Amino acid sequence: MALLMSDVDRFEKARPRLEAIAYRLLGSSAEAEDAVQETYLRWQAADTGRIEVPEAWLTKVLTNYCLNQLTSARARRETYVGQWLPEPLLAGDPMLGPADTAEQRESVSYAVLVLLERLAPAERAVYVLREAFGYPHREIAEILDISEAASQQILHRAKKRVADGRARTEIDGAAARRIVEEFLAAATSGRTEPLIQLLTQDAVAAGDGGGKVPARASAFEGAKAVATFLRGLFKPAPAKRALVGGVPDLYAGTANGEPAIIVVVEGRVVGISCLEVTPDGIVAVRSQVNPDKLHRATERWAAEEHGAPLYSL
Repeated sequence: MALLMSDVDRFEKARPRLEAIAYRLLGSSAEAEDAVQETYLRWQAADTGRIEVPEAWLTKVLTNYCLNQLTSARARRETYVGQWLPEPLLAGDPMLGPADTAEQRESVSYAVLVLLERLAPAERAVYVLREAFGYPHREIAEILDISEAASQQILHRAKKRVADGRARTEIDGAAARRIVEEFLAAATSGRTEPLIQLLTQDAVAAGDGGGKVPARASAFEGAKAVATFLRGLFKPAPAKRALVGGVPDLYAGTANGEPAIIVVVEGRVVGISCLEVTPDGIVAVRSQVNPDKLHRATERWAAEEHGAPLYSL
């Protein structure tokens, strides 16, 4: 049976929300787009005239597809080269989804996306649907084929596992730029002391190169070790230019609501370092340099105007 245009329109209306759910669940824009496309194919094959609530049907199909992907992803990540980090999205990307409440903004922060990796697939789904999209437990139970009481229990467990005891700081664009400027001034000073002053004592630095760009397999831990690593990382060197194919320009921005250093070479985003900020200082520097996870950032970067870089390495 030919797909009615009204069915296409209904799906396209739901697409932004579906993509935002899938991104939070999978941590990858490419995998999120694949999940939404698979949902569309199933919608196309369904008898849509018998679907009473299309939004609920689409969300159920998408979520359960993502749950299957998360299960298989765990096996794939056992063979992943180095650390696996989520794909950061630059400010304004529609895939970041709703940001009207503190809970919604928190749920898509880079720090929380990293913490969500600790959760079982069902825990992650309940957390995302409830915290980010405000689904009532009754609907979540129907989506996941569990009881309402089970949904509530899973959310309680998930929130406990995601909470790491830190009071994170909400940061607007202007504050993010100031933080990045101060951070880069310290990182490019050639000394570790200015960096140590910005970091918490238990700060960590982690990077994801996916086996395609050099990145340490384990995180640096402690302010001194992190500062020493960052001092070397932001030191200009011909080898770094050869590695990325040009002069790396460093810009200030935000990614997933966190202050971010955006590294650009001839219009191509080659790295995004997200700074997790608490009232006590910077507690984590997480750098995504795997080119497979920077395509969407490059596309968004190319679509906007930017001033001069803060630094060039």
